[in-house]
Amino acid sequence: MEIIWRDSATYEHARFERVYNLLRPNRYPAAIVRAKSESDIVEAVRLAHSKGLRIAVRSGGHSFAVWSVRDHSILLDLGDYREVTVDAAKREARVSPSTQSNLDLQLMKDYGLMFGGGHCPDVSLGGYLLQGGIGWNCRNWGWGCEQVKAVDVVTADGRLVHCNTEENSDLFWAARGAGPGFPGIVTRFHLQLHPAPKVFRTSGYMFPKTHYREAFNWILGLTSTFDDGTEISASGMYPDGKDEVAFFVYMVTMKDTAEEAQAALLPAQQTRPPGAIEEWFCREDSLEQEYATQENAYPGGRRWLADNAFIRNDVDLAAVLEDAFLNLPDNNFTVLWYPLAPRSRRPLPDMACSLQSDHYFGVYAIYQDERDDERCLTWQKQTMEKVERFSVGTFTGETDFQHREAKYWGDEQGLRLAEIRRKWDPEGRICGYLDREDTSGVGGLSNRPGWQTQSAQL
Repeated sequence: MEIIWRDSATYEHARFERVYNLLRPNRYPAAIVRAKSESDIVEAVRLAHSKGLRIAVRSGGHSFAVWSVRDHSILLDLGDYREVTVDAAKREARVSPSTQSNLDLQLMKDYGLMFGGGHCPDVSLGGYLLQGGIGWNCRNWGWGCEQVKAVDVVTADGRLVHCNTEENSDLFWAARGAGPGFPGIVTRFHLQLHPAPKVFRTSGYMFPKTHYREAFNWILGLTSTFDDGTEISASGMYPDGKDEVAFFVYMVTMKDTAEEAQAALLPAQQTRPPGAIEEWFCREDSLEQEYATQENAYPGGRRWLADNAFIRNDVDLAAVLEDAFLNLPDNNFTVLWYPLAPRSRRPLPDMACSLQSDHYFGVYAIYQDERDDERCLTWQKQTMEKVERFSVGTFTGETDFQHREAKYWGDEQGLRLAEIRRKWDPEGRICGYLDREDTSGVGGLSNRPGWQTQSAQL
């Protein structure tokens, strides 16, 4: 393994290597370890013990809050540790945490299989799966972590253990939803794969803001009974070259034949309200093109602030989200509604990932000038304060624990997760949850809603 100490000439590059967000913290690990093997990971944990330091993990660097960069720690960078092994007959794969979500392209091409990774191709599976994973075909296949059958883990005291429902089952339970507070370092995910769809088709409907209520209630009314192999989303956004917000409904269906795809998308086409600025129906598409679309909508090389909420099923959704959708102060800001119904109406497996609703709502400030930091954070805070009281909780993957407290797990699951963290990492060797001043330690997060009372600091 390669160890880069703070006085090294390459330290500054290594500190933020592969970090997606250009809004970067003034935090300084004592060293960065680039691991290339499972044994390197074990050695890195032992090094942290010998130096009396914590250890933080970077699988892909895609966390908006840059959780991997921590003071008084060793940053374990897994970018050079790569493993992908596929058993096509069993529809199984074993992958390292640094494996990116575009693994699905390889699986489709080589084996006719698919996993359901993240929508952005460069999201690595380590963070994606530990946080739960809202990915491709989620309304059909469920959360990404539901497709994890086992994990291999280096524990906080440097042991290598295998975890599934029979062996170290509590650690396996935590690996599916604990997020960055998982009390160990996953070295390998064992995944269940699906037969890959052969056909991708999309439909899109762009409405002016004056048609917001009618358009939102239209797509909302369709969702619960719509084909569950079709992804649906709605965005508040500024179309290219336009200076007024629009409401954009987008559908991606994944089927075996073009006829099946058209049949899946047809109910939306037949019932769409009039007045669209732009629309298309059942356009030929591919996973490669979908990744390109995602990269264009959520670009790298920017400063990012993100937050989210699972909105309650019983509210007037269009009314609750109207201000957020129609009053974007900047043409690079966007808000997203991503429905999880009907999958969200069935009980989740027994795992740490335990909060969901029919409605995922995300807020994204995307900008380039650091002078806009306070303005963007204020917009995010004000937007989320208006919707938080209508939510059941927050997804750990697209938030910043330094800015507000929230509910991330069910009450029982939150208590159990805390017990598992104390059992497997009683000294707080793994950095865990980055709250204000990085003081959460072994205790973890409060798992209750509420904005921090002090002024949030970037």
